[in-house]
Amino acid sequence: LEMEANQIALESLERGRENAAFSPVGEERLGEEGHGQCGEGKERSTEGEEQGQLSCCRRALQPAAKAKHFCKTHAKMLRRIMLGLLGVGYLCYFIAACWLNFQRALPLVIMTAVVAFFSCWSLFKKFCGAKVFLLLRPVWKCCQKCWPWLRWLLWAALLGGLIAWLVLDTSRNPQQLISLAGFCFLVLFLFACSKHHGAVSWRAVFWGLGLEFLFGIFVLRTAPGTQAFQWLGDQIQYFLGYTTAGSSFVFGNSLIEEVFAFQTLPIVVFFSCVMSILYYLGIMQWIIIKISWLLQVSMGTTSTETLSVAGNIFVGQTEAPLLVRPYLADMTRSELHAVMVGGFSTIAGSVMGAYISFGIDAASLIAASVMAAPCALAMAKLIYPEVEESKFKGKESIQLCSGEEQNVLEAASNGAAASVGLVANIAANLIAFLAVLEFINAALRWLGGMVDVEGLSFQVICSYVLMPVAFLMGADWADSPLVAELLGIKIFLNEFVAYQQLAEYKKKRLAGLPEWDGDQKQWISERAESIATFALCGFANLSSIGIMLGGLASMVPQRKGVIASLVLRALLTGICVSMLNACLAGLLHVPTQGVNCVTFFSTANFSSPSYPLYTCCKELFASSVLENGTVSFTGPWAALAQGVLYLTQCCGHYNHTHC
Repeated sequence: LEMEANQIALESLERGRENAAFSPVGEERLGEEGHGQCGEGKERSTEGEEQGQLSCCRRALQPAAKAKHFCKTHAKMLRRIMLGLLGVGYLCYFIAACWLNFQRALPLVIMTAVVAFFSCWSLFKKFCGAKVFLLLRPVWKCCQKCWPWLRWLLWAALLGGLIAWLVLDTSRNPQQLISLAGFCFLVLFLFACSKHHGAVSWRAVFWGLGLEFLFGIFVLRTAPGTQAFQWLGDQIQYFLGYTTAGSSFVFGNSLIEEVFAFQTLPIVVFFSCVMSILYYLGIMQWIIIKISWLLQVSMGTTSTETLSVAGNIFVGQTEAPLLVRPYLADMTRSELHAVMVGGFSTIAGSVMGAYISFGIDAASLIAASVMAAPCALAMAKLIYPEVEESKFKGKESIQLCSGEEQNVLEAASNGAAASVGLVANIAANLIAFLAVLEFINAALRWLGGMVDVEGLSFQVICSYVLMPVAFLMGADWADSPLVAELLGIKIFLNEFVAYQQLAEYKKKRLAGLPEWDGDQKQWISERAESIATFALCGFANLSSIGIMLGGLASMVPQRKGVIASLVLRALLTGICVSMLNACLAGLLHVPTQGVNCVTFFSTANFSSPSYPLYTCCKELFASSVLENGTVSFTGPWAALAQGVLYLTQCCGHYNHTHC
């Protein structure tokens, strides 16, 4: 009977059975039972002794149960104590780092200041936000009354300041006016292609372009912005260098140094793993929400489309819509169009790591991705304005979906596993597109040979067709064919192949190769490189149409027809957004300061050619004069005794008439 009474029912088995020793309610009862049974154990039968021993074990576990109960009761206080101890420890570390070497600790100071600012701002909003809002309400009402005429005054001041700045800035370099003309032409072209001309929200258009322009000035023209993004780009390059530790262990040093697939594609795996960890920790969601809040408040767009476009800065064209997946079914056509334009106008962080490994400037890639977000939203509202009533208008916040991982290790593993498909997709696309490109070129050469047209290829056709567009973006006329060729590869094949070709041009320039090899240009200028970097930064190519349709249609299959009707217009807008970024890069480009060639030659190593050596030799050739078999020099080279020696050394690398 006693054994039957102690049997576990099926219901309790399904729910699970707790150890009574860890129940705070039964602690005293078990303790009393333990005392009694331990004392009377000697006088009982064998069965009673076993029960007494079990009760003694339960009594021995009571301190652990009490500790667990104490931790549960005072969890909030213990958490505050732990956070306080961690805060004090970090403060001591921060003070020590600044005391030892403040210049070395400057990045730590900046990151700490940013975190402290947003933490204080969150606490301020939580405890004092409502009171401050009530105090400022009269001021807000006064501003609302004055806003109708104050708005026009501000617009006039901004327009006047912009015109004055452009006049002063372009007077020193008139070539920038070409980029400005190209920028205006592309905006007018998109307006001409608008679905509803009369419904355009000019607030969204002007604010989007204004934010893009302000961010471009900060990154490309101000010393803090340039230094910050250069530092960020350098850190990303150092960070991506850690991929070698894993790939060299798996593939060996020889493969990762010689084979492209083992050198570049592991970076995608590493970057995807890191992004997954950041999503698990909530860091990426926090950054995306802050950026989307800025765009939404300034441009007046809805929260769903803004959040998706902001997410595209960091993730790909099919991952960003997942942020707003529960709301896709209720979005208007204009909002769906904006989501697709955001995907076409930017690149994912994972493939950005691969482009950086090619040698593409990391700071320019980061700036292009961030600048594309407001521009994409503005141009999406220009070419497909909102004419429906959005369900998300005025909605302040959207709940972001968090990952289902249980810990950081699972998040890292899932991120690495998810990148396998992306790596396979990149490798397969490269094999297929390069093979198709070679076949097209062979066919065009065969067709051209029939009519005595030598050297006809897909790149040559693109260089002629898109050459005016490249020139309008600000590239020199001599560089325009090569930039147009890159644009054609990006639009009709993909940007991965185009960036690979751009990296080859950059390597040739840095290696100091001659600019011209006969009538063939071997590389493009730094200005053209910067313009091409911005122009190629986007997924807007024909192969991405299927990716976009497949990704969005799988999320909202009931709206597949609507998505299909919008995708071509979104693709055109995405192409133009990248070109607008390139025009802005050409407008704001500042040539790098050249080296003092006289000083450079005194310490130069003529055995290894480089770009500075090429530019200085070019300057020396231009200043040399050959009369009656005697070489003389003009300018700063006139008083230089070693001029002939330097000329001889330059002739060893580069061909010139004076050689």
